[in-house]
Amino acid sequence: MLGLKWSCCHYVYNLKSPSFAALLSMIAALRTYSLDKLQYKRETESGISSLAHFLSKDTIDLFNIIIKPVAYLSMFYFFNNPRSSFQDNYVILMALVYCVTGMAYVLAISFAPSLAQLWAVLVPVVLTLVANKGKDSMIQKYFGKFCYTKWALEAFVIANAEKYSGVWLLTRCKSLESGGYNLHDWKLCLIILIVNGVIARILAFIILVTR
Repeated sequence: MLGLKWSCCHYVYNLKSPSFAALLSMIAALRTYSLDKLQYKRETESGISSLAHFLSKDTIDLFNIIIKPVAYLSMFYFFNNPRSSFQDNYVILMALVYCVTGMAYVLAISFAPSLAQLWAVLVPVVLTLVANKGKDSMIQKYFGKFCYTKWALEAFVIANAEKYSGVWLLTRCKSLESGGYNLHDWKLCLIILIVNGVIARILAFIILVTR
């Protein structure tokens, strides 16, 4: 009974982490492009390179990508005390923040500020619900692999499950089996999150230039 309660607490931790972190990071990253569209138009008309403009803003945001996971974990990690290490959680969150920051660029460039904020709230919430579906769900089967939340949640669960040993192995097998996760896919999850961030940035730059 105690083992089941412990496992449930860590599952709730793993579920909330990608949702909260993605939501806060995406909303904060909207400011990078939401407030300076007129300034960008003036600068491009004067001859500034669009690529240099985009890369400079993205480079400045790298500081936030590195610092935000630390600020988040300094409060959230020690209250929950999960089995996974602080370093593993930091790496996952950094990849997650990099991914959603690129998505925020797309929303900020494509929509007006108020509408972009609405989408920035809806997208993480809806995709988290998709990631929370069981492995046998039709939604998870066809759409789960395209959701960054699925890979972030899997990375958190795997990092936590790797620390189980001895009598806790049954709990580890249950947590992995319920989500259809593979213990050896931790690095794959991080790579997919980073690739999603790169693709989102390429799409954001294309929209910035064309619009």
